[in-house]
Amino acid sequence: MVDSKVRTLLAVVQAGSFTRAAEELHLTQPAVSHHIRQLEQEFGIKIFNMEKRTLVPTAEGAVLIKYARRMMAVYNKALQAIEDSSKQLRHLTVGITQTVAEHRMPQAIALYCLERPETHISITTDTIKNLYTALELYELDMAVVDGPLPASGLNSVLLDTDYLCLVVSPQHRFAGRSSVLLQELKDEKLILRSSGAGTRIQFDSYLLNHSESIRNFNVMLELDNLATIKELVALNLGVSIISRSACREDERAGRLAVVPIENARMTREISLVYHRDFSHPDVLDDLRRIYNRLI
Repeated sequence: MVDSKVRTLLAVVQAGSFTRAAEELHLTQPAVSHHIRQLEQEFGIKIFNMEKRTLVPTAEGAVLIKYARRMMAVYNKALQAIEDSSKQLRHLTVGITQTVAEHRMPQAIALYCLERPETHISITTDTIKNLYTALELYELDMAVVDGPLPASGLNSVLLDTDYLCLVVSPQHRFAGRSSVLLQELKDEKLILRSSGAGTRIQFDSYLLNHSESIRNFNVMLELDNLATIKELVALNLGVSIISRSACREDERAGRLAVVPIENARMTREISLVYHRDFSHPDVLDDLRRIYNRLI
């Protein structure tokens, strides 16, 4: 049984205030404050600071919150596994990056569930950084990512390879060109993924390896929604650097034009990432088989 003080702590983090957490937990605000004080006394730390009327975890508080999230995730996984065992079912939570969400993986997961009706899969889409955090905290069973793999603690299976490319509107002056120079992009309005996204991390790394910096380019917009980025580029409001797989159908439909950047190689791997103690290796094999069938 998870301590009620841990539930209160996570509710405060989620709600952003003691008052709103009390409402969600159906407790009084003094009761919530008492739970937090008890945790602070137990661990000998201060969990939150108030900055500009906002609760901000201290360094020590952030550590405690991390382990509280893991504790709650493992507890919920245990409850689900016990229920699944009695009903001969299997529930899994899979995280995918936005680029992968635009690719074949959701279709592969749907086909897998049709083949295995006893399996139910919940999909969450987020940045690669947030997905790795959720994996480490056992909030996810596995993730499908396009980008760098974590240094240790997790296993991976290669699914596919992809690469980044320049996409422009068919009305843009670059459309139809055989290639463009990286320097030419400095005169363009760039619409890019946010700094935490895998494709953005890779593009920034590419620039760094070529003695360049994103600060030397005109980044007009940064956002996480890939569909919105493609829509803005199609309207000729800017250009973008995105995964080739994410724009293939748009190119075929004539909504976007793909133009190579001269001498640029921004290859990326699409991988299944999972815990070393993941107890369903057959899922990995089946998903890989179905995914390869769709290529």
